[in-house]
Parts: sequence; C-alpha cells; structure tokens
Amino acid sequence: MEDVKTPFPRLKLTVSLVMGECYHGYKIGDEIILEDFTHAPKHFCLGLAHALFPVIYALSFGAKFGFRDNQRSLLVTCPDGGKLEFKAEILDKQGNLEVIPRDSQHKGPNPKKMVIEVVQAKGKCTFGYKVGDKWETQGLKCIPGFCGAAFHTAFPALFALNFGAKFFFMPNPDSIDTVTCPDGGNIVFKVTRVD
Repeated sequence: MEDVKTPFPRLKLTVSLVMGECYHGYKIGDEIILEDFTHAPKHFCLGLAHALFPVIYALSFGAKFGFRDNQRSLLVTCPDGGKLEFKAEILDKQGNLEVIPRDSQHKGPNPKKMVIEVVQAKGKCTFGYKVGDKWETQGLKCIPGFCGAAFHTAFPALFALNFGAKFFFMPNPDSIDTVTCPDGGNIVFKVTRVD
C-alpha cells in the first residue's frame, strides 16, 4: 500500500491475552500497526474493528484514560466470546509510543454531560427527527427511545468526548457536527460535550 496521507496519528495494537481460538491466528505479543483510525491492514478482523473503533477514534483525538498506567492506551476485548484482548496505543510522528503516566488524582468514572442535536434533515426519518431536536446524556448512557442506528453512529463521538477528546478541525473542538444517519444520510447530528 502507498503511504497514507492523513492528519491523524498511527496506532499500535498488541495482543495482550488469548483465551480461545482465533480465526486470524493472533498470538500473544503480535503487533499490528494501523496507519490511522481509518486504515486497517489487509485481512484485519472486522469483528475486532467494530469493537475497537470507538477506542482508536478517541485516542486519535487526544482522549486520556486516567486509570491506565499509560493514559494514552486502552485494552479492548474481542467481541466474539472474548477470545482475545488487545492493547491499543497511539504513536507520535516519530513512531514512538505516546506515554502519559497514570493520573494520581483519578478517582473513578467522571461521566460528562453531552448533547446530541439534529443539525440537518432531509428525506424521511422513521423516528420523525427534525432540525433542532436535542437529547442529553451522561457519559456512555444510552438514551431511552432514541434510534439505535443513530446511537450506534454517535457512540464513537460520545466515547471520545467522554474521555476528553478534542476535534481540532471543528469551530468548537468540544463537538463534532458530522455524525450522519447510516440510512441514506437523512439526519445529521452534532454531538457536544457541555461539561
């Protein structure tokens, strides 16, 4: 593959635990480099990608996990029976691991208040969402009655913002306004961290 031209950092995955047979044959210590959060290597497991995406998206935009020895890393478990565990880490421009030691002041979860707002609408939305509709949530809590497909799409942004990510390309880096309905793009949401 040609070099990927991207403003986003590279990521490193390391198999840290094997608890069952993996179709891909991953073994403890195997390392996988992602050119960025949008480029996986050839034959990369898409089941893992599904579980991994919110984590690598969050790390790419500066999220920190204060309870970890390295705040710029997180463990992710294979969604197929928990057969494997991967450590996801972020690389700097020189290819070195970014390391921020554990936050000695970390006192447990600190869920952030966030708002999901409809900022564009076209076509027909089964849920009847329209521009200006808003929902509040705290941390990673689901919103009762909210469209599951839309929540699935918004979850990486919610996860990233909950752990301190900043979207450097947005006018307000505490929000992202391109979260788009997977059903024809009928609805576009803005997700904002408000505290």
